[in-house]
Amino acid sequence: SSGINAEWPLRPGADKFHKPHAFDMRNGVSVFVGEEKGGIGGLPLPGQKLKPKSTIVQNGEGQPAPSWVAYDRQVLRFSAYFQEAVHEKREEKYRIRKCTILYYLEDDSIQVNEARQENSGIPQGTLIRRHRIPQPPPNDDNIYTVDSFNVGNAIVLYGRDFTITDCDAFSRNYLTKTGTKVPDPESMEPEDPYFAHRKKEAATMQPHRPYEKCDTLKQFLDNDRKVLRFFCIWDNSSEMFGDVRELVLHYFMADDTIEIREVIRANSGRDAAPKFLHRSKVPKDVGALHKPGEITQRTVLNVFGPMGHGGRYILDSLKTGAVEKKFYTDADLTIGTKINVWGREVTICDMDDFTAHHYSSKYGTGKPTPIHYKQSEAAKAEREIPPYNGWGSEEDSRANCLKLIAQAPKRDFIKFMKKDRQGLDSHVLRYFARMDTNRPIDMDRCFIISFFLSDDTISVFEPEKRNSGIVHGKFIERSKLKKPSGENYTAEDLYVGAQVNFRAHQFVITDADDYALGYGQNNVAEQGSGDEVSEKEGSNEPTPESSDNAHSAAQHNEDSAAPH
Repeated sequence: SSGINAEWPLRPGADKFHKPHAFDMRNGVSVFVGEEKGGIGGLPLPGQKLKPKSTIVQNGEGQPAPSWVAYDRQVLRFSAYFQEAVHEKREEKYRIRKCTILYYLEDDSIQVNEARQENSGIPQGTLIRRHRIPQPPPNDDNIYTVDSFNVGNAIVLYGRDFTITDCDAFSRNYLTKTGTKVPDPESMEPEDPYFAHRKKEAATMQPHRPYEKCDTLKQFLDNDRKVLRFFCIWDNSSEMFGDVRELVLHYFMADDTIEIREVIRANSGRDAAPKFLHRSKVPKDVGALHKPGEITQRTVLNVFGPMGHGGRYILDSLKTGAVEKKFYTDADLTIGTKINVWGREVTICDMDDFTAHHYSSKYGTGKPTPIHYKQSEAAKAEREIPPYNGWGSEEDSRANCLKLIAQAPKRDFIKFMKKDRQGLDSHVLRYFARMDTNRPIDMDRCFIISFFLSDDTISVFEPEKRNSGIVHGKFIERSKLKKPSGENYTAEDLYVGAQVNFRAHQFVITDADDYALGYGQNNVAEQGSGDEVSEKEGSNEPTPESSDNAHSAAQHNEDSAAPH
């Protein structure tokens, strides 16, 4: 083991033992490429100097990282120019083309862009797409690295000599950190004589059809979505069938236009038009219509030469023959002002808070006292419901009077679900009653009163009594019954001993079934007469005859318990 040489390839700790090949096949011919290859494991051979494939940067602090991670999105930016000869042209002999060189640190790729010039006549934009650029011969086997770029350096990219004149702050800081001294930017940049001549000619050139520039972009950007709102009236009562109409005026500060909308009250008899005045500029003086061509955006004088193509025109900057039209602005609108809206006199009566703040901040004026403009609404006549005529239910008759198209009255569905029959719990209170009268024929008549808790309806049934001469059966159909005071009967009004009046018939309740007595005792707060019920229990025991009559009417009430 002592005889093993440490310089041998299979030394301990080595991880690369491949041997690079010395020949490559190119176009079917074996070519020697061993000059660019190292020895075993990629190590250089004795006396061999391998050329770096990319920029070599000294290692810093921290863990090492690949270049595409360490220099991701880091680009050096240089300003440069190159001179291009122009042949067979009298106006220019050469051309100066200014470019921007972008150097990507992550992979040493280079991109060259040329700024576009107006009417240059040459293709501009990306001159050289991003890739690694080789150096000129005889060093064409090497690529450009960051060491070749600095202010004042001249580099050759595919036969064009680029001179670097300046760089941005990031590039200057990076080169300084790598130990490269960056000189100040060159102030004497050559100027293209031909483009300077064209620029001078363009300044003195007059267009064939002159125009006057009217820049309204700043006003739009500053005042977009800012709208002043005024509350106005238009008094048209002097005309036949005219009246006072309420309006809302919107002033758009972005373009000095006005829009007016009318406030249309319910049942006013007017068509609900979307706008009273479409958004537009409103002139102060409304006169006769102008002739075609009298109102123009520009005035042209001294027309000479042929009409149409080839003619010469001179723009009149003084606008001597222009017709001036004045339009309303925000300075003309305030409370109490009367404006002429295409022949209609509109009076401004009030403004909102935003509009008042605008006038206070721009003109330094406070909000004037508003003018009362809203008309007092006439007292609404109460709707008179005709009295109930006895046909159908009162709720159904009332629904016919409320709407043009009659609709069925709505019932309390929640109460119906809670108080409807549920198993043996019928939610029906049954009472035994007699008629309170002095007529001998009616004094002995007995009745069964059923109160349905699901909808507060009452039905009265007369049981059969032999040899009475009176037809038994349904005495009052199930419906809601009213007291003499006009209110509907409720469960609190029915108890043993109570006197009730059903449709001009006086009844006295003499007894109740077990369910009604239990309901009255368990719901004292709802019934309201629990003490009286308990007292009547001891003094009025159900007679055998009343019990039989109540039992005989039970089957009928069971059938009528379901709502119709």
